[in-house]
Amino acid sequence: QVQLVESGGGLVQAGGSLRLSCIASTMTFNTLPLAWFRQAPGKDREFLAAISWSGGDGGSTFYADSVKDRFAISRHNAKNTLYLQMSSLKPEDTADYYCAAALPYYTGNRYRTPTGYVNWGQGTQVTVSS
Repeated sequence: QVQLVESGGGLVQAGGSLRLSCIASTMTFNTLPLAWFRQAPGKDREFLAAISWSGGDGGSTFYADSVKDRFAISRHNAKNTLYLQMSSLKPEDTADYYCAAALPYYTGNRYRTPTGYVNWGQGTQVTVSS
């Protein structure tokens, strides 16, 4: 079981930026495919971005079309930390943001869906005011 703890959420004005962090408690962080999702009230959990386990800190990245020009996912394996840099935030970005970890070395095609991940953080709230 990998414990994930997000931080960095808060209240920001439209057009602003935030950086979310997710620290993992595991000795094998570098083997984990990782992702960020979000969930707004009354909506399904939405895929935002994923990063592969291979390639060290420079793993392959994948984005939802809705955020690909505004959000950037990255990882720092030595710090067991996953990041999501968010810029040009909009009120519709308001949601709870979750980091997620798949099974070690996973390379399947479910990385854009919640079912592809087995460990989740508790979430951090992001509110974007207009």
